[in-house]
Amino acid sequence: MEPFNNEALSIDVGVRLRDLREERNLSMRALARMSGLSANALSMIERSKSSPSVSTLYKLSEAMEVPITAFFRTETDQKEVVFLKGNERTRVPFHRGLWEGLGGEYFSGRVEPFMLTLESGANSGRFSMAHSGHEFVLCLRGQLEYRVENQHFILEPGDSLLFAAELKHQWRNPGSTVTNAVFVLAGFEEGESPSEFHIASGLADDEVDEDSIVEDV
Repeated sequence: MEPFNNEALSIDVGVRLRDLREERNLSMRALARMSGLSANALSMIERSKSSPSVSTLYKLSEAMEVPITAFFRTETDQKEVVFLKGNERTRVPFHRGLWEGLGGEYFSGRVEPFMLTLESGANSGRFSMAHSGHEFVLCLRGQLEYRVENQHFILEPGDSLLFAAELKHQWRNPGSTVTNAVFVLAGFEEGESPSEFHIASGLADDEVDEDSIVEDV
């Protein structure tokens, strides 16, 4: 299959990077030391003179302990009605996958729909995640393996899964082809953006090589 394009995203994240850094009272030199990047490179990004690659954003997100989606948040008015064209989706690549927002980032209610496109072997990380609210998953293509606490599921096209998201859960594409799945997270606590757990968990390069998703250790 054709791999995802991990080139720099066509979004100006310089202002957002500066805001996140200043919110944490970090100097540019301190962030450079924590992330392993040069202060000059950070300066170029913050002044919008350079577009960061995805790998650079991963390093910065880990250094500041924020999900990669924090770089793409915009202060927009939340709406009661959201119409989103397919070519207007927010897209965030992560290890072996692609997250696409389906309008939840602009919606005033507590619901976040998004789509994941997962290469073979893509997974949510070695450790389980849990967040408030409810989680609904619909497999559109390929296979999606899910573990919810001590229950194990294999979703194929047309299969769906619904559960309380406070239960520990993990996912993985166990097949040899690309998987597409729609997720809907709802009823979460005010101020929480639970879709970020799914991206943040997938940032690590720890791959799950076992026959099924591993338990927490």
